[in-house]
Amino acid sequence: MKKLVLLVSIILLCQTLFAQRVALVREDGKYGFLKEDGSWLVEPSYEGAFNFSDGLAAVHSKKVSGFINSSGELVIERDFDKVKPFDSGLALVSKDKQWFYINKKGEEVEMPASDKKYRFRNGLAYINRDGKIGLINAQGEVVVEPKYDKILKFYNGHAGVKLGEKWGIIDDKGQEYLKMEFQFVGHYSEGVVPVKKDGVFGLMNDGVFMKVDGATKIWNFDDGENLAIARNESKLVGFIDRSGKWAIEAKYAKVKEFSYELAPVTNDGKLWSYINESGEVVIEAKYRDAEIFSKDGLAPVKISKLWGFINRQGDLVIEDKYIIKSSFGGLTFIGSDISISKIGFSNGLSRVGYKKQWGFINTKGEVLNDTWYQNAENYVEIK
Repeated sequence: MKKLVLLVSIILLCQTLFAQRVALVREDGKYGFLKEDGSWLVEPSYEGAFNFSDGLAAVHSKKVSGFINSSGELVIERDFDKVKPFDSGLALVSKDKQWFYINKKGEEVEMPASDKKYRFRNGLAYINRDGKIGLINAQGEVVVEPKYDKILKFYNGHAGVKLGEKWGIIDDKGQEYLKMEFQFVGHYSEGVVPVKKDGVFGLMNDGVFMKVDGATKIWNFDDGENLAIARNESKLVGFIDRSGKWAIEAKYAKVKEFSYELAPVTNDGKLWSYINESGEVVIEAKYRDAEIFSKDGLAPVKISKLWGFINRQGDLVIEDKYIIKSSFGGLTFIGSDISISKIGFSNGLSRVGYKKQWGFINTKGEVLNDTWYQNAENYVEIK
């Protein structure tokens, strides 16, 4: 048993050590992929590109589109009109206005008939027949017959489904987790789902409905977090716990979610402060806007017209001279299907804008490579 535990630990350590993260950047009108140490995985040489997903990235050059691997080698060379990212070994691509699936060899793969084709996400894709939505897996099997009016994105292996005016929850095997008896369902998180049942907002906690007194809206719980945002009849917001009790009174004009035990809040909508999970102000209200803390212990704050970063004590550790955006948009040549990434630091780097250019700073405020680019996307892991 000890040998098995040791083997698993070594495998996980190797995966961590050799995990590679790259950022899609534009320089001198060309696109390339930048490593976290500032060196190039692929120097800017493409007319367009799409970030890595499932180990491959779409690129375009000299009217030819295809996919490169984590070594920067072109492994699929086809003249596609449009592409969607790979997931579970499959990508949705278009040629001559016809959409179809390909595998990582570039071969076309037949899938169950659908009036419209959708990209795969976490091993599942929608199918549409006669206006009803179902699900298929990457093996081409129908997981959920097309019978719903809507199926939302999956979170933690569960998704909201709508039929008529009623909502429920299914799991990734297509099994019903919550019956079709709700006017609203949120995301599944550790057994808890925000819902609206018979006109009343509350939580389904391991199958049991718990009313949240006075709530007129409930936001989702983040995994690992104990509190979620809720709004009362006066349109003020506060926080509830996973048992459906108000943990922090709804008295704020606006709030953002808790992260690492702190949350940005504003009483008047003009100046933001940070509170702890007891509702105590730990960083006073003095920011024009504020975002959540990251694992690196820093949070973006807007002091004048630009953004800087504070630590958990409220000290400004990186000067407020940057632009912060969650998505740059328009960076790739093949559509807008780019996931929105969170603002702030991740793995020791944060994407920021400075004087109409974009780049990356570390937690000391030092600019990676001392270089700014025409545009940049957040780092993603090559899987």
